[in-house]
Amino acid sequence: MLGTDYFYNKVMIKRPYLKLEWIERVLENPVKEENQAEDGRIRYWGYIDEIGKYLRVITLDDGITVHNAFPDMDFNE
Repeated sequence: MLGTDYFYNKVMIKRPYLKLEWIERVLENPVKEENQAEDGRIRYWGYIDEIGKYLRVITLDDGITVHNAFPDMDFNE
């Protein structure tokens, strides 16, 4: 999986419970997708049964390179 240095060196270290397979699952089948107007990045949300929460995954504007991922406590489908 493509990811920024920030993703691999900060996000995955700060959130070691995240699994790359969850991130791939969200990117392959999001329940919602939204573009960020300010920088062109793309937000994806998907429900992860294993943690019982929605995961937000943010990619660069290419829609492939992961920049951030975290459980989104405020997301409502």
